[in-house]
Amino acid sequence: MPSGKPRIAGLYAIADSTYLAADQFVPTVRAALDGGARVVQYRDKQATAAQREAIAHALNDLCRGHGVPLLINDDVALAAVVGASGVHLGRDDPDIAAARAVLGDAALIGVSCYNELARAQAAQDAGADYIAFGRFFPSRTKPRAVPATPELLRTARAALRIPIVAIGGITPENGASLIAAGADALAVIEGVFNQPDTRAAAERYARLFAVL
Repeated sequence: MPSGKPRIAGLYAIADSTYLAADQFVPTVRAALDGGARVVQYRDKQATAAQREAIAHALNDLCRGHGVPLLINDDVALAAVVGASGVHLGRDDPDIAAARAVLGDAALIGVSCYNELARAQAAQDAGADYIAFGRFFPSRTKPRAVPATPELLRTARAALRIPIVAIGGITPENGASLIAAGADALAVIEGVFNQPDTRAAAERYARLFAVL
């Protein structure tokens, strides 16, 4: 990675419109950052394009103030417009080279690899900065997502040079096992953003990294 590019590690908080209305993103993400989130992803399948741009600008300013990267889910153009730290790509999104051409070498580019080690190796070879596996546990946000296992993390940790993110049904109670198996970061949606106290929820995940 180019010098100065932040490494993906710790609590990776995914702020999702499934749980957050447009006016809730900034205050709730601020609470997650105060609780120890080290990466934020903005994921919004509901707002208009204008609303998404306004929210993304506000979140980018907030995250920069905390020294935390903001990644945009799926939308390379939006990441470029707001000057976000990078983008997270799924199976149906632009490829890494296309995203890199738009966002530049300094951008963080992550790729969902589900339960596929070969896809992760190909992403690394193509210049991804991190990959994500999952789901590891049943997830209400993505109930039909393919299952992944801790053994995949152990195998991937030995095979890959870039950070590994685990996602899917992760709680403060089951997350430690994934870190021990090789996950650098735990990506969480509902466990942070569908809780009565966002900051306290984030703190419970952040503590997993402080003690391991």
